[in-house]
Amino acid sequence: MKIERFYLLWGVCRQAAARLGLGCERLLFRLSGGKAPKALFTLRADPQPVGTDVRILNETAYSTDIAKCDPDGQPTDAPFVIVSSTDFHYDEDAEKNFQTTAAFVRQIREVKPDLVVLTGDVILSRYQQVDAIKFADMMETLGVYWTAVFGNHEVREPRGFYKWLLLKSFADHPHCLVKCGPDTLFGYGNYIINIRGAGGKLRKSLFFFDSGRDLLPELNAAYGLSPETTGYDCLKREQIEFYKTETAKLRAQYGDCRSFLYFHIPLKEYEAIFEPDGAGGYRPSGEGTLLYGEQHESVGSSPCNSGMFEAMQACGGQAVFCGHDHINDWCALYHGIYLVYSLPGNYNSYHLGTNCGFPEGKWVQGVTVTTLRADGTPEIAPRYNRMFLKEARE
Repeated sequence: MKIERFYLLWGVCRQAAARLGLGCERLLFRLSGGKAPKALFTLRADPQPVGTDVRILNETAYSTDIAKCDPDGQPTDAPFVIVSSTDFHYDEDAEKNFQTTAAFVRQIREVKPDLVVLTGDVILSRYQQVDAIKFADMMETLGVYWTAVFGNHEVREPRGFYKWLLLKSFADHPHCLVKCGPDTLFGYGNYIINIRGAGGKLRKSLFFFDSGRDLLPELNAAYGLSPETTGYDCLKREQIEFYKTETAKLRAQYGDCRSFLYFHIPLKEYEAIFEPDGAGGYRPSGEGTLLYGEQHESVGSSPCNSGMFEAMQACGGQAVFCGHDHINDWCALYHGIYLVYSLPGNYNSYHLGTNCGFPEGKWVQGVTVTTLRADGTPEIAPRYNRMFLKEARE
């Protein structure tokens, strides 16, 4: 208990120091007319309030119920728009951070989403905790509800102080819906957002999971892998059981539960959609229905198939949204479930320009827009940042 109190106090002190430093930087930013310091990439992106019709109806330790409401505050079945993006890879390159942020802010201002979801690898800089507060403050200015999961690069620990502090730097903001989740689960950031509609019905349940970093050798045997097997991590059995248990509770309460899942590292099933074309590229395999997009790198899934896809089939899973692979931008229907890559936002890390030599007019940075209709059907579409290049030329 003393150790926990020490870490809590240390976390509060670190955040207070970060906010004090940010306050000084913002003063300098105003005095310089927005020219310095360049590290304030979120202010340089000029976020303006967008606002929201969404209201929080109820919260528990690991879930939040929200609804899009009419002017009287009553939940409606109006189209609910979710914007997802991934892999911002914020680092020490202030100009690339600004480029990433400016395009993201413009997408939010034009789409006016009801919820924004980030599927990992957002802030990787050595000033991670400070940049997390900068980013969350920017989202508060925009005034839209948002949430996030961890990727494989944010922190090096499955569960520890700095990972918790990074999540807290987000969660302390009123419009952020991220939660730590049950202590019995792997990592931090395993939680649920339930979207409710008219009459209190359940429109969609969104499940969020920490998909880890690399396989943990001590767990290889539990998944039938040799001790020498290496690769990206996978969802754990306790996370899958959590999903099964919670969807069963929701079905008992509402009679139906169609769910979306959001995490960073793609499921093994993503590998089925494309195959090598023999010329260094990829072509659709025909095993699923490709709805849009292309594949330009191998799927960065785990060598372990933990069984989450089968659990989704049994529990009303409708779609899964991942990140991780920066130059794959597709959406496919596979055995009744949408497999989706959230479009990446980054200009800091590798992309179709660095890896394939493509001109910027073909890059896939942007956001993925999912619209929930009144009947529960989703419409999923990419919205590329390259559209702004065209507007600039015109």
